[in-house]
Amino acid sequence: MSHQSFTTFSTSNRRLILWLGASHLLWSCATLGLWWGGQLIGGNNPWWSGSFIALQLFAAAQLLLPALLLQPEERNRFFYLFWGVTLLLSIWLINQLTLATSWLPLLTLIRSSLLLLVATLTGAALARYVQRLWEIVPICIVMGLADVASWLGGPTASFSRDIQQYYLAPEGPPPLIDMFLIKLAFPGSTVLAPVFGISDWIMVVFFAIVARRYAINDNLLGTPGETLARQGRIGRYLPVSVVALFIAILLAHATGLFIPVLPLMALVIFLWYAIRYLLLQRRSNP
Repeated sequence: MSHQSFTTFSTSNRRLILWLGASHLLWSCATLGLWWGGQLIGGNNPWWSGSFIALQLFAAAQLLLPALLLQPEERNRFFYLFWGVTLLLSIWLINQLTLATSWLPLLTLIRSSLLLLVATLTGAALARYVQRLWEIVPICIVMGLADVASWLGGPTASFSRDIQQYYLAPEGPPPLIDMFLIKLAFPGSTVLAPVFGISDWIMVVFFAIVARRYAINDNLLGTPGETLARQGRIGRYLPVSVVALFIAILLAHATGLFIPVLPLMALVIFLWYAIRYLLLQRRSNP
C-alpha cells in the first residue's frame, strides 16, 4: 500500500474540506465581531445571553452544509489513524501558541473553529458506519447512559469541577480538558467562555449526516440541508441536533448546573425520528 493511499482524500472531498476550513475561519472572524460588539451590552440580561448563543450556534450550523456533501471513502485503519493523530496534534499545537493579550480573543476563536472543524470531520467519518437507520436507537441509548455515568462519577464530573474552578478563579495554566472546549462570546464579557465540548459537536454532525443519508429532512426551516448545500444557499439550515444542543445549553445556564448534553440530545433526536417515522407511516396508510 502506498503512502499516498492513506493520507489523501478524493478530489471532491478535498475541495469540500478546503471549503469547510475557509468557512470555519470566517466563523471565527464573525464571532470576534460579535464579541467586540457584545462588550457594549450589559451582561446581566439572560435574553441577551440566549440570543448570543443562538446566533453563534445558528452560524455554526451553516458550517455543516459542506459536510453534508462529503462522500464516504473506503479506507483502512491507517488512514483514520494518520488523520486522527494529525488532527489531535493540530489541536495541541495551536494551544501552545501564545500571543499578546489584545490578540488572545482571536486566537481563542480560531482554536474553537479548529475544534468545530475536527468535530465535523470526525462526525462525518463516524456516520458512514451506520448501515441502517434503526441503529441510531442503541447509539442514543448507549451514548446517553455513558454520558450520565461519566457525569455522576466519572471523568466528566472531574473535568467539570476543574473547569468551573479555573474560570471562577483563574490561576495557573488551564486544565488539559480546556483545549477541547468550544468558547463563545457573551454580552458584557471581556473573555470568551466555554459552552460545550468537541464530543457534543461530533454528535451534532453525526446525526445531521445520518439524516441526510437516509433522506430524512432534519431542517426545521424547511428545505433539506443537502439541497441547500448543492444550491450554495446559507442562512436557512437549522438541524434538529443543533436545536437539541441549544436546549441543553439553555438549561445549564438557567439552572447554573453542569448538564450532560449527550443524553438530552439523544432524547430529542430519538423523539424526532420516532415522530417522523409515525407521520410517514400514517401517510402511507391513510
